[in-house]
Amino acid sequence: MSSRKVSFHTLGCKLNFSESSTLARQFEEGGFERVAADVSADICVINSCSVTEHADKKCRNLIRKLHRRNPQAIIAVTGCYAQLKPQEIAAIEGVDLVLSNNDKGDLYRRVCELSGKGRTQVYSCETDELTSFFAAFSSGDRTRAFLKVQDGCDYCCAYCTIHYARGASRNMPIADILDEARKIAAAGQKEIVLTGVNTGDFGRTTGERFIDLLRALDGVEGIERYRISSIEPNLLTDEIIAFCAASSKFQHHFHIPIQSGSDRILGLMRRRYTTARFADRIEAVRRAMPDAFIGIDVIVGFPGETDEDFRTTYRFLEELHPAFLHIFPFSERPGTPAVDLPDKVQPSVATRRVEELEALCDRLHGTFCASAVGTEDTVLFESTRRNGMMFGYTGNYRRVKAPYDRSRINTICRVKLGAMDEFHDLAGEIID
Repeated sequence: MSSRKVSFHTLGCKLNFSESSTLARQFEEGGFERVAADVSADICVINSCSVTEHADKKCRNLIRKLHRRNPQAIIAVTGCYAQLKPQEIAAIEGVDLVLSNNDKGDLYRRVCELSGKGRTQVYSCETDELTSFFAAFSSGDRTRAFLKVQDGCDYCCAYCTIHYARGASRNMPIADILDEARKIAAAGQKEIVLTGVNTGDFGRTTGERFIDLLRALDGVEGIERYRISSIEPNLLTDEIIAFCAASSKFQHHFHIPIQSGSDRILGLMRRRYTTARFADRIEAVRRAMPDAFIGIDVIVGFPGETDEDFRTTYRFLEELHPAFLHIFPFSERPGTPAVDLPDKVQPSVATRRVEELEALCDRLHGTFCASAVGTEDTVLFESTRRNGMMFGYTGNYRRVKAPYDRSRINTICRVKLGAMDEFHDLAGEIID
């Protein structure tokens, strides 16, 4: 008798990606066969996102698509959208199981308890009940693994539902996270990306510090590279910067959200820093690591953002010359303080501002990548093969392509960087 098939559909952040991978391992250990997302399955698991209205809509459309493709498949939905609006999801035809973020770790058991399609079962909880920590890391999908070290957020920014969807900031002890990292190393993956909702806020549960976690992870044998997925500027301390600069494993790669280059808008957003403080943190990184990749998150079209506010943001970002911009149009989320703010920005205006920043990003990223032409660096090559080429990243996240060589996959190679193409990929000549 063939094993039952399960497919996973992950929406949103790398945190969800790590959790879906862990859930998939539970199903595989229970005898299920994991199949690709586009293959019909007996069980379809959706790990949802709710950061924007578009994310909610994407989840609803996915549910309907899966149900049309296979009306007999069990559809289970968890994640942030399931946490915030469980009844809305339960009302969609085809959904059999809705689980809060607190119950995510019980998903496998709940699915196995279902006798078949029928009345939708909903397991929901209030925000203040979100206290469990679902330990998770990704495996088998890429050269790098995403390791969850923290969950939840205490910041309550004016535009964000994450506090409601994920609860208060919490974490596992460092000792348990080291065990997870050793499992990743034993599986042969060479790189770990530390993920969380507010990663740098690690330690709220255990009284430990984020820098203590970094130091401990640095000693795990078999892991050659670490990246910090994202860290708030007010949590990026001189101690963390100095450690990353001195470590051979922690890469010169920082993802730091600013959201606006206008202090007035930052105040309305309820962010915990000013543009001066943000610029100071960027300068501190560059003093210690002149070659660092710096990616910045920015939101445009926040209520009250005038043309002058946007121009201030544009000029600020242009002067900072980061390596990349992650740009998001403001999305109004029910229940957040931003809903009640006056002077809403027209969607067409926000779209135009996104386009301007995307053009700036293209220029900045091109400049960053082109500056490495003719130099030597190390690249961890991944398994992706396209047009006879393999791809990988330098420590500071420049993407490099080289003729495909299976023996080089998941290995760190010394390369000479050559010409940059229209996608900002650099040609790599392996020299080791």
